[in-house]
Amino acid sequence: MDILTQGLIGATVAQSVSCDKQHSANNSLIRKVTLIGFLSGMLADADVLIRSNTDPLLVLEYHRHFTHSLIFIPIGALIAFLLLWPFFKNSLSNKQLYLFCFAGYLFSGLIDACTSYGTHLFWPFIDQRIAWHIISIIDPIFTGMLLICVLLGLGLKQTLFSYIAISFAFSYLSLGILQQQRAESVIHDLAKSRGHVIERSVVKPTLGNLILWRAIYEYDNRFYVDVVRAGITIKHNEGDSIDKFNLENDLPLLSNNTVLVNDIKRFTYFSDDYVSLYPDKPMVIGDVRYSMEPQKIKPLWGITIKPAQPDRHVMYEFYRESTNESRKQFMDMVLNRN
Repeated sequence: MDILTQGLIGATVAQSVSCDKQHSANNSLIRKVTLIGFLSGMLADADVLIRSNTDPLLVLEYHRHFTHSLIFIPIGALIAFLLLWPFFKNSLSNKQLYLFCFAGYLFSGLIDACTSYGTHLFWPFIDQRIAWHIISIIDPIFTGMLLICVLLGLGLKQTLFSYIAISFAFSYLSLGILQQQRAESVIHDLAKSRGHVIERSVVKPTLGNLILWRAIYEYDNRFYVDVVRAGITIKHNEGDSIDKFNLENDLPLLSNNTVLVNDIKRFTYFSDDYVSLYPDKPMVIGDVRYSMEPQKIKPLWGITIKPAQPDRHVMYEFYRESTNESRKQFMDMVLNRN
């Protein structure tokens, strides 16, 4: 999730392992615990600094990679401990400081696995990005509730609010699972009505809510995009479709064992093979899973290729164009105003 939410989760869990009596006697302790948890919770996302000026795809490969693995939790907590030790060595024991760092770092990988971006949760045993698609990368309701509870815990010096926040988080994520299942059932029925047999699919929440879901499924080398509104009643909007990208068929003149071809394969792997040529831009390969408009196949990001320069890395680009009309259409679908 976004870095603020990561920090708030870390602060919440760190608060939950501290003692109420200590908090009542020492107002400064809960502030320290909250700060330690917050900073430790954000530390895993420091992997975004692993990048290269010459290889734009390097950041894709290592963001939410080994630092988010379950096996890395004790190491990540130790790094946080070493970074924070000079500031807290006189007020906390080493055992206390490491405990709070561990608590803050504990759920960094798991919460990202709940998003559609995913993470290498089981690295190095399974070199695959795990994404459960049950919450958006940015969700103001989820983040807002965590923020309120963290602030109440700070102000009233009570761990009760951290338990409320944790209970809310599990309940909200459980709701995401239920909503995802509701949307999936609609997509399977819709595909069946079209005479399609779903070969694989992704059903993911749209930005900032658990009501509107973007669904992409593959059938006969083509991707079909639909939008499901899982409110009290179920409603769907039919979206666009596009051919799946195939390196041999779409770019047959490219030679193997070049930097360009290797980059295309790396981007295809990162996108879980949900890739297509950008509409109206044949030299751009996009990730079909993400779009500014949930019913469209225009990707949120992609790579620009230059076949005439096979030994140069591709360009990684974002396509975040958004109009007032598209934003209004999105809100109309969320609020069921159409």
